Amino acid sequence: MNHAAARTVLRVDFAPARRQRATVPATGRVPRVARLLALAYRIDSFIQAGQLRDLADAARLLGLTRARVTHVMNLTLLAPAIQAEILDLPPTVTGRDRIAERQLRPIVSQPDWDAQIRIWRQIHG
Repeated sequence: MNHAAARTVLRVDFAPARRQRATVPATGRVPRVARLLALAYRIDSFIQAGQLRDLADAARLLGLTRARVTHVMNLTLLAPAIQAEILDLPPTVTGRDRIAERQLRPIVSQPDWDAQIRIWRQIHG
């Protein structure tokens, strides 16, 4: 496939949701770490489909550094049970999210999923 001729547009909006009118109840927002995990799987699917060459290509397309894309992609190295819990986090209604991607970096550095889960339980309770 000629990558120069076929370009894929991947739009990602990390801006927090705009305030809704008072007549609509606030339901909160999906935690950023859950959105990042979903983005990691989306990037991976584009690479697997040949729509992106590699992570550097994804970084250029998203306007991110290669290091940041690596941080995002490393979320896929988490134990499946941790990933499921991240995707099931309740919406954040006010204030900061309960878990940040940066807090997960020590867990990702552990290759053993059982060790990851032990560390996750210490952080997340």
